[in-house]
Formats: sequence, C-alpha cells, structure tokens
Amino acid sequence: MIKNYLKQNTFSDFEDFKANYELIIPEDFNFAYDVVDGWAEKAPNKQALLWTNDKGESRSYSFGELKEITDRTAGYFSSLGIGKGDMVMAILKGRAEFWFTIIALHKIGAVIIPATHLLTKKDIIYRANAATIKAIICDGDELIPKHVNDAMPESPSVETLISIGPNIAEGWENFHKGIESAQPFERPAEPTKNDDPIIVSFTSGTTGDPKMVLLDSVYPLAHIITAKYWQNLHEDSLHLTIADTGWLKAVWGKLYGQWLVGASVFVYDHEKFTPAAILEVLSKYKVTSLCAPPTIFRFLIREDLSQYDLSGLEYCTIAGEALNPEVYNKFQQLTGIKLREGYGQSETTLSVFTAPWVEPKPGSMGLPNPHYDVDLLTTEGRPAEAGEQGQIVIRYDKEYPSGLFNGYYRNPELTNEAMSDGIYYTGDLAWKDEDGYFWFVGRADDVIKSSGYRIGPFEVESALMTHNAVVECAIAGVPDEIRGQLVKATVVLAPDYKNLAGDELAKELQNHVKEVTAPYKYPRVIEFVDELPKTISGKIRRVEIRERDTK
Repeated sequence: MIKNYLKQNTFSDFEDFKANYELIIPEDFNFAYDVVDGWAEKAPNKQALLWTNDKGESRSYSFGELKEITDRTAGYFSSLGIGKGDMVMAILKGRAEFWFTIIALHKIGAVIIPATHLLTKKDIIYRANAATIKAIICDGDELIPKHVNDAMPESPSVETLISIGPNIAEGWENFHKGIESAQPFERPAEPTKNDDPIIVSFTSGTTGDPKMVLLDSVYPLAHIITAKYWQNLHEDSLHLTIADTGWLKAVWGKLYGQWLVGASVFVYDHEKFTPAAILEVLSKYKVTSLCAPPTIFRFLIREDLSQYDLSGLEYCTIAGEALNPEVYNKFQQLTGIKLREGYGQSETTLSVFTAPWVEPKPGSMGLPNPHYDVDLLTTEGRPAEAGEQGQIVIRYDKEYPSGLFNGYYRNPELTNEAMSDGIYYTGDLAWKDEDGYFWFVGRADDVIKSSGYRIGPFEVESALMTHNAVVECAIAGVPDEIRGQLVKATVVLAPDYKNLAGDELAKELQNHVKEVTAPYKYPRVIEFVDELPKTISGKIRRVEIRERDTK
C-alpha cells in the first residue's frame, strides 16, 4: 500500500533516507476509501484490528469486515443528518466502535473531535460551543451520558446524541440498532479535498482554554514514517500503542500509519492500567510491537519479566515524554530490546525520532524527521550550534508539509503567535550534540531559572531516576525570594523505600543528583507522594504540580 505514496520505500541507511524520502500525495486523498477500502479490495481477509479487553473478551476484524461495517455506519450517520463538514465528538475509550466511527466520518467527509471520557459538563459545553458540534457519540457508561446530558441545555448546536451502549439513555440514538438497519453509504464523487478538515483535536496548554488543532485530509500520509520508519512495522506486525482514543496519540499508533503499512492494530481496552495485565496480553497474543509513554515502561521494568513469554516482541518505541536513560538501560537488560524514542505534538506528526538504521543514544530524542525542515533556534533567532539550547521549530517557508496542522481552528491570534514568517514554533526546548541528535530540555515555560542558571527539568529527573529508591519523579520550579526559583522534586518511591520517606532519604537523593549531574541542579526541595498527576495518556501533568506549589 505505501508504495502508492512513496517515490522510494526502501533505504540503505539514514543518509539515504534523508536524501530520498518523498511522499506522493494524490489528488483528493481519503484515508477511508483509499486505504481501508483499498485493503478490503486487495486482501479482504487480512486482519486489520484485534480488539481485546480486561474482561477476557476478544474480536478480530478483517479489512473486508471493516469496509462493510463502516459503509453501514456511514449510512447510519448520514440518515441522522450528519454530512460533510459537520463536527462530531467521539467519547469512545478503547471500544471497537471508535474505529467504525472515525472511518465512517472520513467516508462522509465529516470532522471527528476525539475526546476523553474524563470530560465534565463544563468541558463538554466549552467544546460544543467552540467547535459548533452537531452530534456526540459516546460509550454508554452511565457517567459519560450524564455529563453530556447535563451539558445539553447550554450546547445549542448539538442535535443528535448516539450511544454505543450497553445502556441507552432516554433521548439517545442506539448505535448498534442503527447500523444493523442502515443502508450502506455510497461514496460521493468528492468526499474530501486534500485541504478539507478531518480532525479537530482539543489540546491543552499551560494557560487558557484548550486550543483546537485543525488537521486536513492528507495528515494521515505523514504517519507513514511513524509506522514504517520509527515503529518498524510490516504487514505481519501486530502493533499495540497504549493510548486512549480521546487523544491524537491514538491515530498516531492505532490507525493511520499502521494500516498504510498493512500491519494489524492490537487494542487492549482496559479501565485501569496494571503492568502485569499489559505483560499478560503481550505474552498471550504475541504482540510484535509496543509503543507507550515512559511511565508505562517505568512500571513494566519493575515486574518479573521472566514470568511472561515476550518472544513475539520485536520492537519497542516510546513517546509522550522524554525517556530517562535508566529506563532505557534496564529495559534493554531485561529484554534485549533498545527503546527508540520519538517526539511530536498534536500540531505535527513525528518530528524527531530514532530510526531503525540509527543507534539509539539513551535519553536522546533521535534525529530530525526529513519529512519536515526541523531546526533549533536560539532566543536571538539564529540556528543553535552543537551543545547550544534552542527552541524546536519547523520551517514551512519553502513547502507546507503534510502532517503540519492547519492552524488553530477559529483562533487566528493563537495561530499567528505559533506560526510566523514561515516558521512553526513548538514551544519545546532541546539541544543537539555533535552527531545531530536532539536532547529534550523541556517546555519553554517549564525551564527553571535559579540564581542565574537555566535548568531543564528532564536532566534533573534523569539523574534522580538512577537512584533505586525512585520509581518516577517530576521536577518543577517553586518561587524563592533570593534565587528566583528553587528546583523542587516530587517523588514516588519504590515499595521497599516508602517507609524511609523523610529528611534522611531526601538528603541522600540530593547528594545523588550532585554526583550524577552538575551540583547546581540538585533539588533543594523534595516532596514524597504516592502518585503523580497524569493525563489519561500517561503524561505527567507538571503544570498541575506547578500550580499547586505556587498557590
């Protein structure tokens, strides 16, 4: 399939890749018809999706079955008045209906707004009005429909509510009954143009309301690199990305690139993360490829991996946060697999990554993706030299790359702040070494300024993580009259150390950091906690820690 979209698809090394990687972008590309239905025609019995859950249930879907289901789903949505350009919010957790829904909406030309099940009434009202949402489809969990129902009096644009069950509240459409009786949707002459929107993703910043990231019809093609040249997938791969469908990481790892390559997407639909359960499904189903945030790997390496058959596992990638070298080294020691880091944002696809031809450097993000014109700019606006810190940017003055977002929907001011003079400013800081590898420092607003020093949270976290007592930690700056800010560590201890929490262990950790990295970076304040605040996708919410510490 990817041969249709690449001028060259095999490469001898990273230099060959940099010089010759080039996408072929067809007119009026539509992922649902050109890829999903394309596979259904070429290999209808090929497994596309293997869905499992924490209750022991499983269901396999072939591309042929997906075409039939999504044709009827699109027909059902169309019968409800959902048409091209309409905004549809989907709150579907890890349910298989998410895949039916997003492909059906692509077929219609409607726009999906992925949303987490953690949204409250206030969140739903904001999203419904900000995007003029026409329909909401969600899981029948009693709390989700309640929040949606509570939001409806203040959400005038919403015309239709659809539930996938098991409970169908009064006034809601029944998804499964609807698609059973629906007529298959027939492909329009022009379902989408290349610049038509297909996704609006709400993404939170450190201040203000969530922004609406607008992504167009050719966005999926930029994920060929995600699947083929980062996750190293092939047509026999069974790939698991641990991510909720409410976040864009789901389409990074559970949809676009994977099906362009022809891999099978593995889904483990679970309510609560437990390391043993993840290891059990990896073993039982012989998953070949795993992508997860560092938090997941931090907990996996503390399990007895010898109790699980991980012989099927070929490749592991990591994203969402910077990877601590200690986690990399321990996972390689236990499995023989080198974790390969990748970096990107909701506004982009994979921007910096560790390709198969490249030797990973533990803790490094890897090398810039040649699909983008990636650079590091100093505060003076010049390209950073080796060893010098700068902001990660993507230049688009010569050519606008597929995968780069089309601005913040309905917010030209925010768009102009982030994109100007042919440059998109990510707001993330990094430095590069002599070999061109990028090393993450932190968000521009996460950098701690203490006594004239600029201290990146990640480098202190990595130093702390090398101590056996630390399971995970978060570094943030707290106000100080003399130094401006102090470095503070919020630490989760390993079980064997929990009863030692106190001043003596805090001093030991401070001295440990002084030995591992420059002494001025050590945390002058240490707080021991049972857990760190995280997003549903596993990222540590440093902003929440900062806000709590500055109250």
